[in-house]
Amino acid sequence: MSALVVGLGSPDRGDDAVGPAVARGVAALGLPGVRVLTHEDPTDLVELWTGAELAVVVDGVRSGAPAGTLHVVDAGVGTRGLAHPWTATAHGGTHAFGLATAVELARALDRLPPRLVVVGVEVAVLDHGAPLSGPVAHAVGPAVDAVADLVAPVRSAASEVPRVRR
Repeated sequence: MSALVVGLGSPDRGDDAVGPAVARGVAALGLPGVRVLTHEDPTDLVELWTGAELAVVVDGVRSGAPAGTLHVVDAGVGTRGLAHPWTATAHGGTHAFGLATAVELARALDRLPPRLVVVGVEVAVLDHGAPLSGPVAHAVGPAVDAVADLVAPVRSAASEVPRVRR
């Protein structure tokens, strides 16, 4: 079994850097069977998660909940996909192609991993050059824990040593 964790977001746009920050935290855990990437562009997700049995995408989100609130949504095969706030994108250009669009494109192409979970962290500040806001910075640890819990079955399978019967 294999898992992929993708921290989606721009590292120089304030709270939009939460996905990469969580991905770095997960990578630091050194979890067996778990590949961790950071990425800015959701258009590549369909290719990135190809072959993974479980993909976890961490992204900043704006739903109106307080900054730092975690949202964990199963968006894989057999689900209805992502709804607002992931469907609320910018007004054109490549920014209109967001995470929800990538999920639905993968669904249409039959390229979703067997299990896809999105961990969203409610953001507040998206200014160029800004650091993570306090509430979002405090949410990084709980988000890392949530991702570690999601990939636990993969970690267990990867750490099992095959035994030979005699």
